[in-house]
Amino acid sequence: MLAQISSLQIGSAVAKSAYDEAGATALAGMRLLFSSVIVWALVRPRLRAMASRQWRAAIALGVVFAIMNVAYFQAIRYLPIGVASTIELLGPVVLAIAMSRHWRDLAGALMALAGVLLLASPGAALPVTGLLLGALAATCRAAYVVLNRRVGLLFDDWSGLAVALAVGSCLLTPVAAVTHGAAIARHPHLLLIGLLVALLSSLIPYSLDMTALRRIDVRAFGILLAMSPAVGAGVGFVLLGEHITVRQCAAIALVIVASAWSVSSSGGKAGKADRAPTGSTESRSATPKA
Repeated sequence: MLAQISSLQIGSAVAKSAYDEAGATALAGMRLLFSSVIVWALVRPRLRAMASRQWRAAIALGVVFAIMNVAYFQAIRYLPIGVASTIELLGPVVLAIAMSRHWRDLAGALMALAGVLLLASPGAALPVTGLLLGALAATCRAAYVVLNRRVGLLFDDWSGLAVALAVGSCLLTPVAAVTHGAAIARHPHLLLIGLLVALLSSLIPYSLDMTALRRIDVRAFGILLAMSPAVGAGVGFVLLGEHITVRQCAAIALVIVASAWSVSSSGGKAGKADRAPTGSTESRSATPKA
């Protein structure tokens, strides 16, 4: 999880540093396009062998990929990366609250939620556009957690991820080409930046997400993501010179404490809960035999 978060935030910083030459939509489009091509070449999924419910899950995840990428990359145009990461976390946190069955789980999720809401409360002096984009990214992030876990359980390999990335790329790349194709043509080096962003922000974190979601439940995953704002704030400060206010620091601190609380109170429980599903009847029956 820590590797996933670090890679994702560094990729976001690399993308944001190129916004003066190419727009957020262009970077998001290149991110999905290059990720899709690389994963497809490595995995080479057997499309004819996929069952209908595997197709439905992978396509749904691909649609979420496209919307989530645009929403988040647009959000960091208006907000520091640490703040945008905290708002995006609202989706998984609300999901974690909905799935909590013990007061300790609920306490950790509510603490993380309090930190997120502190950023967006009156007096926070954050752009409304950035907050709305962050809220859209948060909604997509919650859907991503659920669908990524679903795809991970329906496929024994990375075929589901390959199809999902291809769907997201087919949806977003034409939009990016129409809106920012000329800028990329004038600055070909942006393609290399797009490739680097794809590796750091998509390939590495998405693969690690799917690996993690095969081992822990959705609630635990949502709370562990609470580490991302702190990592994002640090990356934004070191690579982009972004600063955050005392209020924002307090909000991020609440989220980090919630993450630590969740790990200490239910670290072992999550592992037990998910060892069964990876070998479940659903997983075996939905995956085509070699």
